[in-house]
Amino acid sequence: MAKRRAALLLLAVAATAHADWTIRTTDSDPGHAGIVHRHVVLENAGAQEHVIVDLAIFSTKSGSLRVIDNQSGARLSETMSQEKCLAGVNGGYFDSDFAPIGLRISDGKLLVPLKRARLITGVLSASPRGIQILRIREFSRDRNIGAAVQCGPFLIDHYQPVRGLDRSTSARRTFAATVANDRALVGVCSEISLADLATILSTTPLVDRLKIQRALNLDGGSSSAFWLARENGSVFSILEQKPVRDFVAIVPK
Repeated sequence: MAKRRAALLLLAVAATAHADWTIRTTDSDPGHAGIVHRHVVLENAGAQEHVIVDLAIFSTKSGSLRVIDNQSGARLSETMSQEKCLAGVNGGYFDSDFAPIGLRISDGKLLVPLKRARLITGVLSASPRGIQILRIREFSRDRNIGAAVQCGPFLIDHYQPVRGLDRSTSARRTFAATVANDRALVGVCSEISLADLATILSTTPLVDRLKIQRALNLDGGSSSAFWLARENGSVFSILEQKPVRDFVAIVPK
């Protein structure tokens, strides 16, 4: 019995260490059309870890999303400038032949149909209804959708971290989220597990103390990239380490 109590205590301590993420510093820069770039450094004192999160936060009343197909393998930074986007990140998964894996809708055109697979359980979409993150079973093509990318796994659902996310593998992460009060965001995070990223998104006040409703993991690792045009004319950019097949851009409505 004593051994069992000790084991349970160790598990509780480990869980607390993983969950105890706090914000150390926050810096914000204004972008165009009301977008805010937020650079956040967080630490987990118990585990002696820290991560850096960069977010592009915007109002869904003034901004929307566009999925840009990238057959040529151009850089995110080049494409965002050429297409006059406000901000953007890399998009969804692709295979060794550089073909997209899962649904892609770009400028209202279906490029790749919906695919049912274990990992890609969600769809990030933009339509006249707004920006949504949907489970596959919730998604309908009959919504005049202008942009969509299928990816996963879900990180946050109904304001809560999704159970069963991997804790053992750390990598750079890219993600999108919908937030209370008609706001949405795209972001990138330095190396972290999916479970810890979900904990950070659900428990730390990254967006002016507003809660994240849903969050979806995009392609990460060496694909992770982030770009934002600052109001002063400069840009903030985190480069991808290899060509990626598509981008998710923030554009004015």
